[in-house]
Amino acid sequence: MDDFNYLAVLISIILGLGMTQLLSGLGRWIEGRSQSGFYAPSLIWVIVLLLLHVQTWWTLYGLRGHQGWTFLQFALVLLQPTVLFLLAVLALPSAGSGVADPKANYYSQRRWFFCFLITLLGVSLLRDLAITGRLPGAGNLAFHATVLAIALTGMISARETHHKVLAYLVALLVCGYIGVLYPALR
Repeated sequence: MDDFNYLAVLISIILGLGMTQLLSGLGRWIEGRSQSGFYAPSLIWVIVLLLLHVQTWWTLYGLRGHQGWTFLQFALVLLQPTVLFLLAVLALPSAGSGVADPKANYYSQRRWFFCFLITLLGVSLLRDLAITGRLPGAGNLAFHATVLAIALTGMISARETHHKVLAYLVALLVCGYIGVLYPALR
């Protein structure tokens, strides 16, 4: 087994745990939808996070040719799915949380959620810097800056209309980001 395949195992496990968390939460919500209600931003964020988990796994393949892994490089690569997992935990109410309402959960977790989203953006940039020695291209940086502005708005504002717009906007941005920058395995 080469270095990449060895390191990819732990990364894949954490990504799988995050996807399990999201899908389990979605399943609980579907199962209890008559009692818990519906909140569009929560559902949109679950879909966005699922896409980001898959996109992270997809881009992991691009690291297969990297040689001479350092612990710092691996730690930064591993930190990305770890932060995604924490976002997944916050996206929908947990089974034992005592909160069944996705809207109540969304606003009670809002600051932590957007703080972790900002952390994810920083880790993504640091990972590229640690592995390639440079920041990603202009399009990728523009995406990061736009999502950073959205996350800061989400942390600061508790206005429901802002959060509805932010969720749809991020969904469109993530779909465009994946479609433009990662259409095929590299």
